[in-house]
Amino acid sequence: MTGGTSVKPGMRRFPLTAVSMMALTCGAPLIAGAGVPERPNIIVILADDFGWKDAGFRGSRYYETPHLDRLAGQSVEFTRAYACPSCAPSRAALLTGQYSPRTGVFMVGESDRGDKARQKLVPVPNVQDLRTEAVTLAEVLSAQGYATALIGKWHLGGGPNGPESQGFGLNVAGFHGGTPPTYFSPYRIPTIEDGPPGEYLTDRLTDEAISFMKKNRERPFFLYLPHYAVHVPIEAREDLRKAFAAKPPDGEQKDPGYAAMILSLDESVGRILDAVDRLGLAGKTHIIFTSDNGGQTGITAQPPLREGKGWLYEGGVRVPMLVRSPGTTAAGTKNDRPVHLVDLFPTILEWAGIDPPAGLPLDGVSLAGQSSNPVAPMTSRDLFWHFPGYQPMKSGFRITPSSMLVNDDWKLIERFEDGSLELYNLKDDVSEQHNLAGLQPAKAEELQARLASWRQALSAPMPTATSQ
Repeated sequence: MTGGTSVKPGMRRFPLTAVSMMALTCGAPLIAGAGVPERPNIIVILADDFGWKDAGFRGSRYYETPHLDRLAGQSVEFTRAYACPSCAPSRAALLTGQYSPRTGVFMVGESDRGDKARQKLVPVPNVQDLRTEAVTLAEVLSAQGYATALIGKWHLGGGPNGPESQGFGLNVAGFHGGTPPTYFSPYRIPTIEDGPPGEYLTDRLTDEAISFMKKNRERPFFLYLPHYAVHVPIEAREDLRKAFAAKPPDGEQKDPGYAAMILSLDESVGRILDAVDRLGLAGKTHIIFTSDNGGQTGITAQPPLREGKGWLYEGGVRVPMLVRSPGTTAAGTKNDRPVHLVDLFPTILEWAGIDPPAGLPLDGVSLAGQSSNPVAPMTSRDLFWHFPGYQPMKSGFRITPSSMLVNDDWKLIERFEDGSLELYNLKDDVSEQHNLAGLQPAKAEELQARLASWRQALSAPMPTATSQ
């Protein structure tokens, strides 16, 4: 089945006149003499477990990311970009523009993993395969003539729930698994042919991405490049690992293998940027770089943020985000307003001059204006998270059933097991060391009420009491 040609209920191919009007409204360039809008290309590069502090442009003195630093100089950097604390819900949010209560993808794997004797609530079952009725960004774009490709990690189901069923005309290396068996060929990934023995997966995915761009250079394309890097296993090219072995650490950023994996990822970004230039596509290609969650504690560190992957604290959910748009006057600037991966769906549709499918609820807002003008006003908004299950770790749980809200500088975490609240002012306390719920009960109650109202509006399922 070729997902790139499917049109789900509620989706439609716009007549040319409507498309032309939308393109004119959104400022899309027209092909000279034809009166037909020239749709922009879209490239989304999604790193895996790449922490907020894992790049030079984010302040790391140990990891080396010259190409990401170059991209940062050409982009608007969203310094308060948010994802989910683990990969599958983040990927579902990015591709659907919807929060977890709508997709049912709350976490990775079963929702009752870990020590069940310590679980005080019965968690809500987790959806591990993105439902086929979900409308993805790739489906909306392919219905409007875009060539679409997923090259890298899918982790939202296999077989009938694979990328091909969700609008991707090309799938290279995407399958149900979230971890590559190895980064060196033979890969033992069913959806990619093995390369020469010892070929490195990050390099191969980049080769495939550039090949896709070359083949589709004459038509608009959507390239979704979700790298497996820098997820475990920590396997790096030896030539790069050696370069970091003798380098002084920067606090807890000190793993030469991980640093080498980051450098391979950075080389991939550089090769993609160079290919865009070489193919003459820079003037009509939007590029986004971000990550699916925070860095893995014990492997990397993200000071001053608290904790890392799997936690609702900032180290688990705050991620780097760079947005490069053609002709922007805001290149090399920073935007400190909170944004979320759900915002990428409406942003990309606005760039493409495409309306969302009729009746499709989207939880994000377009950042198209923000990506070209970092001081453009953005209305104060709430960002939401809902995790009605358990996320295990060796010493206990990173997440017990919880919900979370971020509004401007305020952050509230509500724990369902005991009803406790954590309230932080991120402007004054980005490290989340001072729980203000007891000192500012009115603010805590206000945010808790908004959180409860949001759950009710989305019919968010809640864990229930055990029978014990």
